[in-house]
Amino acid sequence: MKIIEYFSSGNKEHWKEQIALGDWSAAKFLVKLLNDTQKFDELLGVGGKLFLLVDGENIVSFVTLTRQDCVRDESMYPWLGFLYTYPDYRGNRYSEELLRYAEEQAISDNHLIVYLATDHYGLYEKYGYSYLETRKDYFNEDAKIYYKKL
Repeated sequence: MKIIEYFSSGNKEHWKEQIALGDWSAAKFLVKLLNDTQKFDELLGVGGKLFLLVDGENIVSFVTLTRQDCVRDESMYPWLGFLYTYPDYRGNRYSEELLRYAEEQAISDNHLIVYLATDHYGLYEKYGYSYLETRKDYFNEDAKIYYKKL
């Protein structure tokens, strides 16, 4: 297995097809954003990254590292988002591996903190994230904001 960055990869169409296989509505939304890079940049910020943990030609897990996310606050960045692990690979801590990789990338970009927005309880705390607050997101739904000092 290895981690690649989608925008630097040579086979974007294949990876989009793989992302679309996810059984999560946000994965489908991510594919729409990848098909319209202007919309991706508008919603998530210019220069965003999408990391893929791959097993050969299959995606195991993916996560974004971006300037913005579904909670709009210019004072908070970078954001981790769209974290997803495919069902066949769950239970092996692959999402933790990918989170750690994205955190390392944030550190290399001179960030001391990362944020994420979620509707999950109890998932990100085990990875060292702390709850900050709940806000309305871009879609006017409640999003719990977590952060981690790097």
